[in-house]
Amino acid sequence: MAYIPRLKQEYKEKVISALTEEFGYKNVMQVPKLQKIVISKGVGAAVADKKLVDHAVDELTKISGQKAVPTVSKKDIASFKLRKGMPIGARVTLRGEQMYEFLDRLVTAALPRVRDFNGIKASGFDGRGNYNLGITEQIIFPEIDIDKVNNISGMDITFVTSADTDKEAKSLLTELGLPFQKN
Repeated sequence: MAYIPRLKQEYKEKVISALTEEFGYKNVMQVPKLQKIVISKGVGAAVADKKLVDHAVDELTKISGQKAVPTVSKKDIASFKLRKGMPIGARVTLRGEQMYEFLDRLVTAALPRVRDFNGIKASGFDGRGNYNLGITEQIIFPEIDIDKVNNISGMDITFVTSADTDKEAKSLLTELGLPFQKN
């Protein structure tokens, strides 16, 4: 039998029935699902030092378990000494099994390591059922060795769902285990 991630199994067994009960879906295909997770990291100092982008790519690769790619600038900005096509960050898009594995590690291992953690803010929804989460330190992930980090930086994590409204998306992400703040 093939390996199925814990959260994917939980989605099939519990989340679908909980969301159907809450929103009254008539068909299983109407239930929103997590489509992808995009982790991105901007490296502003990469204009002066090209190796910083390589470090960012390596860190995102370790964190996500999938090869990250460098992102390049789209236009020239003279005040930042930035030219079109220069590498200025890194990103990785997770889908399927790796997406559920990353979400499981984020909820169970990484977020509890944040200092003074009270839950994540519920204000990161975009109105179309997607959620953006900013992390200030990459060292909360157990895959990152603190001794080998040259500078502490943050990253953005975007959860793309098939939900139509923010309320449905928040219910989906809460059922999957994301700890939202209590108002």
